[in-house]
Amino acid sequence: MNVLIYSLAQVLVAVSVLFVWVFRQANITKEFQSFGLGDLTRSMVGAFKIALATLLLVGLWFPVLIFASSVLMGLMMVAAQFFHARAGSPWVRRLPSLVLLGLCVLLACR
Repeated sequence: MNVLIYSLAQVLVAVSVLFVWVFRQANITKEFQSFGLGDLTRSMVGAFKIALATLLLVGLWFPVLIFASSVLMGLMMVAAQFFHARAGSPWVRRLPSLVLLGLCVLLACR
């Protein structure tokens, strides 16, 4: 049962991040502009998050990858929380990254 929960958490984090960064690029662009961050920063963050999401999925077969990728993804979610707070975003905009942060902590503490 625990293996199933951890696997679902991995897939949920990875698919959520991939969906947002691949299919919701217009929203990401608006958010980064509201945070006062440039295009280069957005591209670097996107590449890093997509790579980490891929590593989380690969971690289903190679569990050694889970700890580092979940900790790094968690740090990215902490940064998202910081920038949302600094920009004064409402809680509904902060909630997805907060949930993903919780899942990353769950995976890292496995």
